[in-house]
Order: sequence, then structure tokens, then C-alpha cells
Amino acid sequence: MLRAVVLAASLASAAAFAPSSILPRSSSHAAKAVGPRMQASESVPFLSKPKRLDSSLPGYVGFDPLGLSDYVDVKWLQEGEIKNGRVAMLGVVGLIVPEVFTFPFFKKGVAVYDNFFQIPPESLGQIALAIGLIEVFSHKGKITPVDMFEDGRKPGEFGFDPLGFGKNPDAFKRYELAEIKNGRLAMIAIGGMTHHYFLTGKGPIEFLTQIPNFKSCTSAAIDTGLCV
Repeated sequence: MLRAVVLAASLASAAAFAPSSILPRSSSHAAKAVGPRMQASESVPFLSKPKRLDSSLPGYVGFDPLGLSDYVDVKWLQEGEIKNGRVAMLGVVGLIVPEVFTFPFFKKGVAVYDNFFQIPPESLGQIALAIGLIEVFSHKGKITPVDMFEDGRKPGEFGFDPLGFGKNPDAFKRYELAEIKNGRLAMIAIGGMTHHYFLTGKGPIEFLTQIPNFKSCTSAAIDTGLCV
């Protein structure tokens, strides 16, 4: 009789601490307790997806680790990205071409960075002022995130299409995406070229033509600290 009582008590204790008695029996109960699951960013999976980042914009990859789109109009941010990308693409060309061709009024054999410092400060100020005026007048004075796109204009569109690339809507979408991607690559490239020149004193073409192969470059870097 005592054995039967002990056995029954043991079974009751085991049943009380069984997982089914502690955990919710249905997934709906668990969903209510935990709440809605946070959607992850496509480009940075360990961060949450930006709430206001528009996936319909060209070049969208869900990348906004600083959360700028939560505070500033996304169109205004993309306008800045497109403009900086266009300037960077021109800048990359401007860094490479002078190593092959220079105008007569510039000294031959002088790197483009040194040519920049030959321009008087007053002239640089005039250039900056001219760029600012062009920016203001091209937007009719509306240059803030609040009013820049009141007229329904898309980011980066200024009606400039002399070759008629925008006539075909499907082709135009591909060109939009290509411009965004090439602009992003150019912004990274011009940063790398600029830092490389200040470290080695050589432009991209001059540096590459002096490297017979990667192995010799590695040896020189080990011996001298610089790959020359």
C-alpha cells in the first residue's frame, strides 16, 4: 500500500514539471506573449529593417545602419547620393586622365593633387560660390528636405537627357540602377585613390605601371614598408 502511494506521488510530481504543463500548448499563445517579430535588414541581417526606407527606389538594398531615413526624407538622401556619385565619377576620370594628358597651362609631370594646391584660395572660393548658386537656382531656392520635392520631381532628375536614354522606360530603369551602382563604386574609388596618393605620392596609373607582379610588390612592402 505504501509503495502505491509513493508511486502515485512520484507520477504526480513528474506530470507537474513536464514541459507541456509549463510551456504554452499552442504557437498562438507564444506569439501573443512574445509579440510581432522584428523584420531584419536585407543587407545587415543583425539590424532591423529601416522603417521609412522605400524599396521602390533604384539601388535599394536595405542599407541604412545609422537610421538616417528615420529622421530625414529618403528622397532628399538619395538626391545627395546621386549627386555625390555623379561628382565622384567625374572625379575618378579627372584623377586618371591627367597622368596621360595635361593642358598646356599646367606643369607636366605634376600630380593632379599638386595642381589643386596651385589654385589661389580666392579662386577656390569663387568656384565654391558658383557651385552653391547653381545648386540654389536649379532647385528654385528649395534645398531643404521639407520643400525640395514639393513639385513631385524624382531624386536626381533635372530634365537633362541629350541622348534620349529615357525614351524607353525599361531601359531607363536599367540606366538608373547602373548610375547608382557606378556612383557608389566611384565614391569608394576616389577615396581610395586620394588616400593612396597621400601615402605613396603616386597616382593610380603611375603606381600600377611600376608593379611587375603582385609578388614583387609584396616583397618591397616587407623590405621598405611601402610598395614602390
